[in-house]
Amino acid sequence: MTEKPPRWKRWLVLAMAAFGISLTFSLGLWQLGRASEKTALQDARTQQASKEALDGRTLSGGPEGVAQRSELIHRNLVVTGRWLPSHTVYLDNRQMNAKPGFFVLTPLQIEGTGEVLVVQRGWAQRSFTDRAALPTVQTSEGLVQVQGHLALWPSRLYDFGGAETGPIRQNLDLTAYRQETGLRVLEVTLLQSGGPSEGLLREWPVVVSGVEKHHGYAFQWFGLSGLIALLYVWFQIVQPRRQKRPV
Repeated sequence: MTEKPPRWKRWLVLAMAAFGISLTFSLGLWQLGRASEKTALQDARTQQASKEALDGRTLSGGPEGVAQRSELIHRNLVVTGRWLPSHTVYLDNRQMNAKPGFFVLTPLQIEGTGEVLVVQRGWAQRSFTDRAALPTVQTSEGLVQVQGHLALWPSRLYDFGGAETGPIRQNLDLTAYRQETGLRVLEVTLLQSGGPSEGLLREWPVVVSGVEKHHGYAFQWFGLSGLIALLYVWFQIVQPRRQKRPV
């Protein structure tokens, strides 16, 4: 007959098992919550994109319009205005179809309001023989009409700090860009749609929600929680009882 372990050890094992089950189960619930959040975001994005396109002049300028503009993210817009090509920026190390190049950003002064909306016009491949060479991009003069959907300011890539100047940059800082240009630049951008034109591609990557990943992680955490419970029952309850039975 096997000697029975001290009571304090049994309580310690129980406490550790309870903690492990509680922790892994909570992590599983957290992953399900993240999946629900991303599903809601994807649904909101789809709903915005399905609505009728707005006139760009509806973008009220100034700080008081920030809330209004944030509610229009992913909404289709048709913007009439004039390009300001002297302030074009080429964001480096951006990819399209797994090829490195530039995202070309040009500010557009909206007709009738004077506000400036930075347009992410498309992607251009860079020269691999001359790192300072700019791609050939055609920019129309006079009034133009640009279609796309409202997007957040371009996300930042890793950089080494310090203010960036010149047409080729790793990132575009909104505050610094406003000071540099003296323009009334809105804090949102227009992701231009349409086929290839003006020397640019517009095969923007489709934003995926990643819900399946969170469901997979949740399944793993719940599985681990169940495994801990089964191991505790087997080694702390079933096995000791089997060992007590007379041979």
